[in-house]
Amino acid sequence: MAQVLVIGDDLTGSNATGALYARRGLRAVTVSDPTHVARYAHRVDVLVVNTASRHWSPARAYAAVRAAAATAGDAPLVVKRVDTTLRGNPGSELDAVADALAARAPAGRLRVLAVPAFPDAGRTTVGGLHLVDGVPLTRTAVARDPFDPVRHSRVTAVLGAQSRRASGELPLDVVECGPDAVAAALRASPAEVVVCDATDNTHLETVARAAAALAAQDGIRWLALDSGPFGAALATELGIRPAVAPVRVLAVVGSVTDRTRDQLARTEAALGARWTELDPDRPDAERVLHGLRTAAAAGATVLGVRVRPAAPGAVAVAALSGADTAAGILRCLADVARRAVDELRPGGLYASGGDVAAAVTAALGADGFAIDSEVLPLAISGRLVGGPRDGLPFATKGGLIGGPDAARDCLEHLRAAATRTALTPER
Repeated sequence: MAQVLVIGDDLTGSNATGALYARRGLRAVTVSDPTHVARYAHRVDVLVVNTASRHWSPARAYAAVRAAAATAGDAPLVVKRVDTTLRGNPGSELDAVADALAARAPAGRLRVLAVPAFPDAGRTTVGGLHLVDGVPLTRTAVARDPFDPVRHSRVTAVLGAQSRRASGELPLDVVECGPDAVAAALRASPAEVVVCDATDNTHLETVARAAAALAAQDGIRWLALDSGPFGAALATELGIRPAVAPVRVLAVVGSVTDRTRDQLARTEAALGARWTELDPDRPDAERVLHGLRTAAAAGATVLGVRVRPAAPGAVAVAALSGADTAAGILRCLADVARRAVDELRPGGLYASGGDVAAAVTAALGADGFAIDSEVLPLAISGRLVGGPRDGLPFATKGGLIGGPDAARDCLEHLRAAATRTALTPER
C-alpha cells in the first residue's frame, strides 16, 4: 500500500497537493475513480484520491470520503486535504476519514492535527482565525462564494458546523517556542482535533516535528487535516521516504551574500543538506572533495560546496579578493564539480551564480543546457546536453535571486526530476 493516502475534494487541489510530496522525492499519483485505487496503491509512495465532493451535501460527501478512506489499508499517514479557504465540507469529510480509521483500528490512539495554513499561498492561521493575505475569511470573496460561502473565520467554528468531534486550538506563541513546547501542549490538550496556528513554513515544520515525536513516544496516530504543505512536512518528519531511494543531488554555490547563507540554512533544515566550505584564500579541491565524500558516506542525498565569506559584508565571489582570487575560486569549484560528478555519480546538479554555472558546465564538457521549466523567476531546471554527462538533470539560480526558500525549492524540484521514473499503468 502507498505510504501516504491523501483524500482531496477537487482535482486541482488534489494535484497541487500531490506535487508537494513529489518535490520531496516521493512518487505521487492522483486518481478520481475509486476503481483505480487498487491499480496504483502498491506502485506509488503517495496516492491522492479525489472525491470531487466539494459542492456536495455534507451527507453525500461523508459517504464518498468514508468509502475512499476505506482504501487506506496500512498507510502510515492519512491526510484529509481541504481547500485553502476551507470551502466545501471540511467537517463532515474529516469525520468520514476519522470514522473509517477508528473502525479499522478501534483500539488505536487516533487524533487529528488541523493545520490549514499554506504560507506560500498567503493562507495563514493566527489566534485560531484563518486568513487570506492577512484578511479573515469572512471578509474575503469566499464569504460570497455562490456554491460554498464560508461563514466563519475561526477554523474550529468551520469544522464544528459539521463535525461531531471536539476541537481545541494551539496558539502561535506556543508554536514559536519550538517542537518541545508544541509536543507538551498537544499531549496536555484533551481535544480530539487540535487546530494549530502557523504563519510561515518553519511553523509547519515545528508542528510536524512535535507530532512525529508524540507518534514515536506515545503511539499516537495522527490524521492530518491540511491544505497541502503540512501533510508533506509531517510525512518527512515521520520518516516516510521513497520506496526507491532518492538520487543524490550535488550543489555548487559561489555566492557568499547573506541572502544565500539564509537560503542554504533552509536547505539544511528542510532537506538535511550537508555543505562543505571552500576556503577562498586557499582553494583546495581535495579538501572539499573529502568533505563531500564524508557527507555522501553519511547518507546525505543533498550535498554541496559553498564558499566561506572572506570578510563581513562580502557580497559575491567576484568581490572576495580581486579578479585573480575570484578566478582561482571558480577554477576550484569547477574542478570539484567535475571530480565529484565522476566519483559520487549524483543524479542531479545545482549551480548558483552565473559564473559558477558557466564554469561547471564547461568543466563537464557539456555543449549547453536544455531548458525544461522555470522553478521561479531566474531559476531554471533542465538537462545538460552534449559531452559525457549528456542528459544529467541540472538547475541554475542567480545568487541574489529568490526569498528564503528559493534554494530549497530549486533543490527539491531538481531532486524530484532526478528521481522521477515513468509510471506505466498495469494492464
